[in-house]
Amino acid sequence: MQSGQSGQQAAADAARFHIRKVAVCGAGVMGAQIAAHCVNAGVPVVLFDLPAQEGDRNGIARRAVAQLAKLNPAPLGSPELAALISVANYEDDLPRLAECDLVIEAIAERLDWKRDLYHKLAPAIKHDAIIASNTSGLSITDLAAALPESLRARFCGVHFFNPPRYMTLVELIPTADTSPLLLDLLETFLVSQLGKGVVRAKDTPNFIGNRIGVFGILSVFAQAEKFGLPYDLVDELTGTRLGRAKSGTFRTADVVGLDTLAHVIRTMQDQLPQDPFHPHFGVPPVLAALIAKGALGQKTGAGFYRKQGKAISRLDPARQEYVPAGATIAEPVAAILAERDPARKLKALHDSDHPQAQFLWAVLRDGFHYSAVHLADIADTARQVDLAMKWGFGHAQGPFEIWQAAGWRDVAGWIAADIAAGKTLSSAPLPEWATRGPVWEARGVHTPAGSWNPRDKRFEGRSGLPVYQRQIGAPLLVGETASLEPAVVYENEAVRCWTLPAPHPGDVLLVSFKTKMHTLSPGVVRGIAHAVDLAEASFKALVIGQTDDPFSAGADLKAMLPAFEQGGAAAVEPIEREMQDMVLRLRYAQVPVVAALAGLALGGGCELAVHCARRVAHFETYIGLVEAGIGLVPGAGGLSFCARRAAELQAEAAPDAPLLAFLKKFALAVASAQVSKSALDARNMGYLRPSDPIVMNRHELLYVAVREARNLAEAGWRAPLPRRFPVAGRDGIATLKAQLLNMKVGGYISDHDFTVAEKIAYVMCGGDVDPGSLVDEAWMLKREREAFLNLLVQEKTQERIAGILKTGKPVRN
Repeated sequence: MQSGQSGQQAAADAARFHIRKVAVCGAGVMGAQIAAHCVNAGVPVVLFDLPAQEGDRNGIARRAVAQLAKLNPAPLGSPELAALISVANYEDDLPRLAECDLVIEAIAERLDWKRDLYHKLAPAIKHDAIIASNTSGLSITDLAAALPESLRARFCGVHFFNPPRYMTLVELIPTADTSPLLLDLLETFLVSQLGKGVVRAKDTPNFIGNRIGVFGILSVFAQAEKFGLPYDLVDELTGTRLGRAKSGTFRTADVVGLDTLAHVIRTMQDQLPQDPFHPHFGVPPVLAALIAKGALGQKTGAGFYRKQGKAISRLDPARQEYVPAGATIAEPVAAILAERDPARKLKALHDSDHPQAQFLWAVLRDGFHYSAVHLADIADTARQVDLAMKWGFGHAQGPFEIWQAAGWRDVAGWIAADIAAGKTLSSAPLPEWATRGPVWEARGVHTPAGSWNPRDKRFEGRSGLPVYQRQIGAPLLVGETASLEPAVVYENEAVRCWTLPAPHPGDVLLVSFKTKMHTLSPGVVRGIAHAVDLAEASFKALVIGQTDDPFSAGADLKAMLPAFEQGGAAAVEPIEREMQDMVLRLRYAQVPVVAALAGLALGGGCELAVHCARRVAHFETYIGLVEAGIGLVPGAGGLSFCARRAAELQAEAAPDAPLLAFLKKFALAVASAQVSKSALDARNMGYLRPSDPIVMNRHELLYVAVREARNLAEAGWRAPLPRRFPVAGRDGIATLKAQLLNMKVGGYISDHDFTVAEKIAYVMCGGDVDPGSLVDEAWMLKREREAFLNLLVQEKTQERIAGILKTGKPVRN
């Protein structure tokens, strides 16, 4: 793996290079969770730590693996994946490093400890393995000096953000010796196999994400104190209304850990003495005081906030005690934040004399100022900075995007005026590239030609790595344009039917929904049926999928409500029939239909997916038949699918296997409105099959789904023939009902839960028929409709529907 190879040779080497096994050295919080995410992707891991002083020599690593099952949010997509993590220690098991193609060091942030470990590991690492440090801010060059010279070309930094399963960002940091091809290979693995968003950072303290993000937190501390705003109000101002994480600033600090935040701040303070903003890099006194008394945030029960029962209080720094939280944003400021036009919004914040608005302008201005001053130091282009803040800190837009969308020239003028007036945290001027030349003329750093590279003084295009050619529908930064323009075949207010341009297959039709949360309105249902007609007439296959999440939140209850109010259950029955006809149209289409699942696939979305020829699912897919939560049964073939699938599983197992053993799992999942915790969990539940591919990168979903559909067509796919299947009948109903009754008596379910679950059992068992009776889909679908319509008119069901439509939360009655 040497630099300077041709593009074709590099691509060939990348195709041959496989990371078959990973070693993670360090079984702390980050190390164990990095190991967990590797096994989520199907990559086995050897997790190393120190040998235990007593008992099991691998006890430290073994306990770390056991702890994964207790964490929330869950690091593992399915609990049984823990078995793919082998445990080891540095004294007995170093020869096992020879099995591993990637070695990730993830021990504590101590340069001396890391160097000592490298001396120990180096002789055992195989000759072509990649070696990486998961440091959040230490110098990668200094770390590399501890390795033999022969290993330095294969060493780099790889900074995962916490928690690794859910946070998109991974920073990739090379040294001057790191092989460029190695970086390409590792980036490809991280993007495609682990599903990450990779940003290449320069080897500077705290890299990009923490450098910009932690400065932003320090700015919030400084400006909140200046304008006299309490912590709960600051969190309201810097939360979702500002396009940032719901938890705002101080709640987020509590979740991360105040000691962790202080460590990163000290890294900046110690390692960046020449930074013009350095006077503000000290640990704020209020933060230091909390740490001194052991109030480290959520993990100790108190920090900037304290929760006692359901009551949440926030710290009053002046009184050094907790007071009730609940501050609200002033109405004039709330109105500014509700403004959709970014230019008008930012101008209103800048011009307002309200302290809350002045605070917001100051925080945003500080972020623009700092990012511009340090862009050339920390990143190659402005794109890396914006992506780091979006992927690593949950911002809807990065600092340069906000600045550009609000009017680059106006905002630059306001920043310069504030610098001149002494209002900013540093007197450092904006860099020349921000106020004249190509960026000024383009009115921003992001253009169709690429993003601004201050070192080369040009707009640099996006990465040309082949892995990015697999990404379809990835969000664009402000000012960017799509590299792929889809061809629209048919479009109305509910759906869009389209195809991908070359070099992607143009003979596969895609259909996407245009409704909110991609719900299945009557228009969408008819649009899907029309898409099948188009595909059968002119294409080889059909893919149902969205370019953004979710796949579908289910049937559009609001669209159904007027029909029910005007004509009762009888007026809803045609809508139900149409839904059922649609899913059967998918099942028996004369071209293969593939559902591309990501995010929520609930209720009708799940029913649609399970009737397709195949499903391709993003790892973070949450699928389930949830109608019981609103007092209904699945009415678009969901129960029919469960009954038929249970019969298929019975036939695959053994002719004399009890049908109810396979049916019960489906029945209890539906009755409890269970939703999968991942695509792997959905496979265990039975909504996905072993043949359904799971992809780790959300933006590769349509790429894989289109090729899966085309491959099915090329292999001579034929629709299944309608067949009758056995059902559990009245004996199955009686058995399930007895279990439900025990749950009701035990107080686990309410009377109405029992009523709904009883209907589910009745339909799923095929109704009042003999056990083993053969039925067809028409028989099952009729019973689904009858149960759905029967429950729809019940008062408690209507209370649940009204509650979910009003608050978005289920009503327990």
